[in-house]
Amino acid sequence: MSLTDPEVVDCSIIPVFQVSNGGDASILSVNDEEMVVSEAKRKKKKKKKQDSAPRPACSWVYFSREFIKEYSASHPESSGLKAATKAASDAWKLMSIEEKEKYTRHAREVWDDYLSTAPARIPKPRKQTKLVTRCSPGRLFNVIQRLTSEQKAAVKSMGFGSLLGLRCRTLRRSLCLWLLERFNTARCSLEICGERIPLSPRDVEHVMGLAACGKDVVNSGPDDLIADLRHSYNATNRGISVRLLEERLAAPEAGEDFKRSFILYALGTLLSPTARLDVSPSFLHFLINMDVVHQYNWGKFLLDRLVREVSRFRQGKQHAVGGCLLFLQLFYYESISIGGAGSSAPIVVPCLSSWGEEEITEREKRERELGGYGCGEVQCIHMHHTCKFYELIKCPALQVIIKEGCLVMESVEYGVQVEDLSGGKISSGVEHNPIFEQEGTEASVANFPKSKGIMGGDTEAIVEPDRTPCRNKEYGCNETMNCMRNNDHEENCIFASCACPLPNCKFVGSSEQLSLHFSSKHWDSGRRFRYNIPLSVTLGMNERFLVLQAEEDGILFILNKGVESIGNMVMITCIAPCSSKDNFLYDLVSGKGISSLRLKSLTANFPGRVEGFPPVDFLLIPFRFLGPSGELNLEFCIWNSTELGSDFP
Repeated sequence: MSLTDPEVVDCSIIPVFQVSNGGDASILSVNDEEMVVSEAKRKKKKKKKQDSAPRPACSWVYFSREFIKEYSASHPESSGLKAATKAASDAWKLMSIEEKEKYTRHAREVWDDYLSTAPARIPKPRKQTKLVTRCSPGRLFNVIQRLTSEQKAAVKSMGFGSLLGLRCRTLRRSLCLWLLERFNTARCSLEICGERIPLSPRDVEHVMGLAACGKDVVNSGPDDLIADLRHSYNATNRGISVRLLEERLAAPEAGEDFKRSFILYALGTLLSPTARLDVSPSFLHFLINMDVVHQYNWGKFLLDRLVREVSRFRQGKQHAVGGCLLFLQLFYYESISIGGAGSSAPIVVPCLSSWGEEEITEREKRERELGGYGCGEVQCIHMHHTCKFYELIKCPALQVIIKEGCLVMESVEYGVQVEDLSGGKISSGVEHNPIFEQEGTEASVANFPKSKGIMGGDTEAIVEPDRTPCRNKEYGCNETMNCMRNNDHEENCIFASCACPLPNCKFVGSSEQLSLHFSSKHWDSGRRFRYNIPLSVTLGMNERFLVLQAEEDGILFILNKGVESIGNMVMITCIAPCSSKDNFLYDLVSGKGISSLRLKSLTANFPGRVEGFPPVDFLLIPFRFLGPSGELNLEFCIWNSTELGSDFP
């Protein structure tokens, strides 16, 4: 039997002999060969990285290079680069802005050249495998459990009583990620189960129990109005500490300070969290007068902030996802029906109180058994019908429960129960308290106008609706609405309030009233223009906006400017109700020498000056386009009709 017999010898362990020309032999093991291959790949990858143009350095780097060279020549006794770098750092900190301007200008020029010559970078689509969010229903749940009866009464008086029925403590992050991938921020809709489901403030009211009508929540205004509140909450540039709010809510008092702290905490942990750990101090603007908090349209505010935060996340401006993700989760549970899941359970209004940890765990189990999310059927129609009844929350006489597609109303005053309005069946019942005044209940509540007459037998229960004036009555609207019907008028009312854009002015009125106010009180604080005629303007280095007013109709526009790391962002918005369908075509041009930048877009409508930059079109102007004093020279033109602007070259 020979050594080469495969039945005897394992050939895989025989070393490979390689004989060189000189006759010397070397042995290379399998591991050595793998190391050679990996080393070659590493060098190839390193060479590939070196081929790409390096990113430009900042102004500090250019200064330090120059300083260290001079320092090393004048201090030969120094210990080396560490001492020279330390001396450069100390010198940089002592320099004024004017002294740093030389290096800052050089860094900007290098950066502009880099942007103009570097190939266009194709952003990779964000692939989020782990959800990072500050939305934490568990934190709010723990705080609510410690509230006293007086504090709970204070919460109800502000219109946030539905939060007292919060039973969910954790988010289902896999579901939230799945929903975020299918959330269309432009249309404000969910595209699931083969259908596009639009989201509206009424859905927020149905799910979270927050009012979907009232005044718009504006979180902007003069900083001096909230200076004392910022100091009271130790607000920094990062925000208001959540732990500080928890400490304040632990006190037994239930006055104005408690109300303000509770709303800040609810917004920062559940309803409108941002990407940061702290609560945005801009929320203090609508919490100055706590007597009008219950008049705000919180449903619209929550939905607008959710769209804004998701848009910023997709643009790569923040790592965490802000907004009320619990709303998306519960909306999915309510709008998508899966076989056999809760078919006999009543539809609870608001839905927030019907989903606890046990119900969510059971629902998630059913989802997995059916193959994952999106395997059910869309049942939004039932939800919107329920919302029509839930809108009657301002008239405490009847309660409504939906059971198996049947409407159940209970008279709070007379103890009469009415089932199935189509048949008009009436039976006596006991008096029930609303969920907002009763702890631990699973009954849903929607309040109806006071019953004028309830008949027995097979007749229908007749409820005469009260007519209420539009919330914009003080701004000139004379419409009255039937609270038994969907109040679409208030959402589209042309008299919706708009705020004066100037920081030191507190005027609020309709867009027409605001136009007259600005013309008479601030005629010298803006720039008047004529439609369809280009006009040149200049924004100083420290100017963040310029108010524009049309001579023909007095409509106000705002030329907004924001500063980013590589240049200025500019856009034009119109001061008008968000529901307004009127859009104006505008053109923005910035030039320097033979170079020019141009943006042609439609104005977005906002009821005042907006902090930050909303997710709309803007023009990015590099710093090299600025004037010698940092001013920004622009030319703009606004058309009063999109048809006139369509022929513009």
